[in-house]
Amino acid sequence: METTENVLHQHSENHGESWEGAASPFNISYGKLMMWYFLLSDAFTFAGFLIAYGALRFSSPSWPVPDFVFSTAPFGIHDAPLIFVTVMSFLLIISSVTMVRAVQEGHRENKKGVVFWMFLTIIGGAGFLGCQAWEWTNLIGKENMSVTTNPFGSHIDSGTYLDEKGNATGETFKAGASYLLHKSEEGGHDEGHAEGHHAMAKGDHPNAFVDNDGFIHKKFKLASGPAAGQVQMEEFGPKAFGALFFFITGFHGFHVLSGVAFLLIIMINVASGVYASRKNGYEMVEKIGLYWHFVDLVWVFVFLVFYLF
Repeated sequence: METTENVLHQHSENHGESWEGAASPFNISYGKLMMWYFLLSDAFTFAGFLIAYGALRFSSPSWPVPDFVFSTAPFGIHDAPLIFVTVMSFLLIISSVTMVRAVQEGHRENKKGVVFWMFLTIIGGAGFLGCQAWEWTNLIGKENMSVTTNPFGSHIDSGTYLDEKGNATGETFKAGASYLLHKSEEGGHDEGHAEGHHAMAKGDHPNAFVDNDGFIHKKFKLASGPAAGQVQMEEFGPKAFGALFFFITGFHGFHVLSGVAFLLIIMINVASGVYASRKNGYEMVEKIGLYWHFVDLVWVFVFLVFYLF
């Protein structure tokens, strides 16, 4: 009977050095393999959040229309759907391109090229974060949206207002007219325009009503149906919208912020020559590149669910 040592020796002769522990079964380093494991687990996390968003949205009788919610931009631009978020997305996509260039220069062992393209990537990520900060400030400070309050009135795409039970009221609406529930500056009956990009004055709607929290609602009479002629008040939109928007976009923004911080640290290390002596094609740059491309890919799905549908 052959001993175990003889069997191993014979296998080693037949298969070369495949028994050596240093050989990687996937032909990649341990660090890159662990990065892929992390990105896979993070992908499941984002998938869970987006699936929850879809479940809550499609179980709700109505949902705010993105063209109304995200129609403002800096410098006084109003009623321009998708303009601002397009700029945000462009910054993130371009930063992916510059990240690819940084990895390419790393494979060529070009330290100056790596630093240059990583710096541009950091600029793109910081620009995206700045745009997101403005968007949040606008929604919270001027539109009065929070995790518990969604001031965007509830209606369906056909142009019919819904009541609190999700039934059509028979009242139609004009695009942009009285869609947002504004907040009175003084918390009382405001005779002027409230803050917000769809400013509503009581002169435009004599039946406007201000609730105890200072939000201006529009009263209207039902045009048809069993309750025709009865006065109804425009209600807040689904509460889940604000909570989902701030949580999911905030979670993604945290990933971008973390990525910018890691990019900055790695860029400083590259400039100081930490990775040059390793002669491994600046593998650390490639690993942070994988993370950055993942963050950009996730934004595509966040953009689709919140800003397009």
